[in-house]
Amino acid sequence: MTNDGFHGQNGVFAYAPAPESRSVVDIAPSYGLFIDGEFREAADGKVFKTLAPASEEVLSEVAQAGAADVDAAVAAARKAFTGWSALPGAERAKYLFRIARVIQERSRELAVLETLDNGKPIKESRDADLPLVAAHFFYYAGWADKLDHAGFGPAPRPVGVAGQVIPWNFPLLMLAWKIAPALACGNTVVLKPAETTPLSALFFADICRQAGLPRGVVNILTGDGATGAELVGHDGIDKVAFTGSTAVGKEIARTVAGTGKRLTLELGGKGANIVFDDAPIDQAVEGIVGGIFFNQGQVCCAGSRLLVQESIHDELLDALKRRLTTLRVGDPLDKNTDVGAINSAEQLARITELAEAGEAEGAERWSAPCELPSNGYWFAPTLFLGVSQAHRVAREEIFGPVLSVLTFRTPDEAVAKANNTPYGLSAGVWTEKGSRILAMAGRLRAGVVWANTFNKFDPTSPFGGYRESGFGREGGRHGLEAYLEH
Repeated sequence: MTNDGFHGQNGVFAYAPAPESRSVVDIAPSYGLFIDGEFREAADGKVFKTLAPASEEVLSEVAQAGAADVDAAVAAARKAFTGWSALPGAERAKYLFRIARVIQERSRELAVLETLDNGKPIKESRDADLPLVAAHFFYYAGWADKLDHAGFGPAPRPVGVAGQVIPWNFPLLMLAWKIAPALACGNTVVLKPAETTPLSALFFADICRQAGLPRGVVNILTGDGATGAELVGHDGIDKVAFTGSTAVGKEIARTVAGTGKRLTLELGGKGANIVFDDAPIDQAVEGIVGGIFFNQGQVCCAGSRLLVQESIHDELLDALKRRLTTLRVGDPLDKNTDVGAINSAEQLARITELAEAGEAEGAERWSAPCELPSNGYWFAPTLFLGVSQAHRVAREEIFGPVLSVLTFRTPDEAVAKANNTPYGLSAGVWTEKGSRILAMAGRLRAGVVWANTFNKFDPTSPFGGYRESGFGREGGRHGLEAYLEH
């Protein structure tokens, strides 16, 4: 692993730096809350700073929403609901199509912004996040005038005002997953982005204005966990959607219980990536790398547990270690970078603590040689070998670039180990036998099972989990259900 080249058969080939220009995005020194179609200061004047995790520089100062601001945003959404829900679906679709097109037009600007505020590599925000963001708005625009045919009754109605709280790992993509289906179904929205990544949601507010979206249909409240709690507990909210940690999800479920509010939760995971002895090794290695080191492993459905059939363990691990020596860690704005910065000091501390626990419990830690930048929050891609199911690194969601390696002998053992987790969000199966893929997929208790690939997303395909990974589905026809009364 190196910052200036990759190790080929004939030595090191140097990469020239390929930085994406920051000049394509204009970040203001301060931002207000977006309520009823206008930006305004928080009622009590409170603000907080948002940092670039790769450099720790302050990017901007953002308003901290309090109870009075939540009241105002919910009131604006309630007022806008009457007109928005009464529009014919084809008219709502026009706004969603317009938003999708503006996102495409501004995709380079938004990708740079996301990389600055989140720390993920520009090639991920540019090639994965932004195309999917636009695709979700295009997809749900297509549903807006077809809701009678979605399978949820002949005349489904919108739920009302949706309170949505999203995480920091895919700020703009999680916004699209929440807002697009809500608007297509005729609901209005109050959305709170994560405290560490508020900027792309605020830029999206500007996109709503650019697209001519009626005032109050989308409201954006920036703030911390207290703001989220205020929103979730507000009497004027009809439906709560949350993506984030299982601990906070449980708290929200307790808050909402007995209130009559609809609730969907997309929470943590500890996905198993299962490699059988007939799998194509090089392809599997690429899938393993993409499954755990994509977005620095800060992915709820990451393939953070690798289950390798015993007979190919050594061959696969040799190939995987070789591949990790070629990963480039560093400046997220460099187009050559594979692994960017961890999102915050708090998240880095959690990753570090769990990695130290893995060593203390006797697992063998391996990281490719890697020179990390001196500023910012960084963690080298890491493997843990000799892991048992009792180890914390095999049980707890690390949410970082850390892979635990376990072995199995039979398909039954692979299923037992894969399902031995409180989570149930994702799994991957690597084999050349289609019958084995189907047999495994039917037995794995996971909302999404990938076959000979990993971390592939599509707006037409539902996503969600079981058990402590939450309930409800986002994406596809299924993603409409949470926003419809039927």
